[in-house]
Parts: sequence; C-alpha cells; structure tokens
Amino acid sequence: MLQETRNKVYIYGIQAMFVVILCGAQGLTTDNMKVIITSVARFTVYFLLINTLNRAITMALSRYQNGKTIKVKIFIECKLYIMMLAASTSMLLYNRERVFDENFIPLSIAYLVIKYPEINQNLEVINYGVGMACSFFEGYLVHVIPNDGHNFFGLENNILVYEGTHTVVFPVKKLLIVVTKSLFCPPDLKHFNKINKDLPYLDDCSPLSKVTKHVAGVRDRVYKNSPYKIIRSGARPVYVIAECATPLHTLKRVLDKTAVYKDEDPTQNLADVLLDKIRELEPNFEDIINKS
Repeated sequence: MLQETRNKVYIYGIQAMFVVILCGAQGLTTDNMKVIITSVARFTVYFLLINTLNRAITMALSRYQNGKTIKVKIFIECKLYIMMLAASTSMLLYNRERVFDENFIPLSIAYLVIKYPEINQNLEVINYGVGMACSFFEGYLVHVIPNDGHNFFGLENNILVYEGTHTVVFPVKKLLIVVTKSLFCPPDLKHFNKINKDLPYLDDCSPLSKVTKHVAGVRDRVYKNSPYKIIRSGARPVYVIAECATPLHTLKRVLDKTAVYKDEDPTQNLADVLLDKIRELEPNFEDIINKS
C-alpha cells in the first residue's frame, strides 16, 4: 500500500514537471498569465464537477443497492472536491468570467468516451474473488435461504419450525456470514470463544432440518445450517444462525498450500527453501542420499 502511494506521488510529480516545462516553452508573460489562470479555474470547475458527480452517484447507488437511506452525508464525504469546486467558481465570478463556456459539453462527452473502455473491460473480466463469490451465492446460498416454491419453504420457515420444535426464539431469522480478516474459518465457531467466561461465548446446538435438493446431476444433495446460542452471564441465551464464509476457507487453504519464495527478502536462501520442501515431502531424505 505504501509503495502504491509513493508511485502515485512520483507519477503526479512527473506530470507536474511536464506541465511546467510546457509553460516555460510557451513563455509566460503578465499578459497571458491572467488568461491561463482563468482557464485553469474554469477547467478545474469542469473536472471537479464531473468527478464530484461521479463519486456522489457511485456512493448513492452503493447505499441504495445495500438498502441504506441516501443521505446528505454522501456530499459531506466529497467535501474536499466541493470546496475546491466552490473556490474555483468563486474566482471566476469575482473576475466576472463565465463559469461555463462552449468547451464544457465537448469535455463532458470526451470524459464519457475515455471511461467507456474501462467500463467495458470491467464487464468482461471476472477475477478470482468474483468467481468465488458467485460460486458461494449460486452454489450454496440460493439453496439454503430462499423459498424454492417446491419442497423447501426457505430459511426463515426452517427457523420457525426449529423454534416450535425446541421451544427457543431466534431474534434475527437470517443467516449471518462471519467474514474473518485472517481468512481463518474453523469447523466450529466455538473456536473464537475467549478464555474469560465472563464474556459472552458461543455454544453449539442441534442443526436445522436438512435441505435436500437435486443439483447438477447429484440427487438428494444435502445442505444444512448450524444454530448457535450465545451464553450471557445473568441473561437468557440468544440463538443465532451463523457460519463462516466458505470461499474464505477455500482461499486460505490455497494460500497455505502455496510455497512462496520471497526472492526480494535478503534473508531468504533458495537452497534452504528447497531443502525445507524436500524435508516436508520426504523426512528421511538424508538416509536415501547416504544409501545411494
């Protein structure tokens, strides 16, 4: 992350030097300085207006898709851009210059033209993370959460049946997905319990009724969810359906099984790395060598 930030600073500096060289080559004078400053202020307004609108729409769309209310806070998060926009606009108005001229529409169209290849490329590319997320959704969640209109009436109904059978109450009748930052996904969520029993801790329960479906040529494939109860000191337990996100578990297994040689680390010696791998695959490799 730090190197990426440094690279952005370097690139910005190189671009600034290029602009300075161009200005020097054209020969700045007192006469054309005002024209250049006015043009810079006007084009700053154009770019900031386009950028601020883009960021605001992006955040508003994200909140809408996640079922959140679109608030004025969105524009507060863009306050730096809005302040720069206001300053540039004020400068133009103070000097009695037009804020918008005939260049605004062509510039806006040019911006959309430039953005199109980027959007088109993003639509065509599916990365590893997207693929795993789609697999988790289409291969698992759609089979255990919604009502299929046939044999399974949905997770919420399954929870209601469980409540009636075991005389318990789930305050939230949803599946809570635990996303761990370390990617570690234990087989039992009780692994995350703290040693201090004064804190709330998880205890397992019998599973919900299994869901059986015919999927991709496999008949009677079984899916099931595990309830947990949160034990609290001096209060009734809270029942919840929770589990780790299996794509994270898969990703961690892939990373753990990938031998990575850090060639940029001066303390790393490739010969030692290879010996460690040989020792892992064949613990008695010394005997094999000595017998040869």
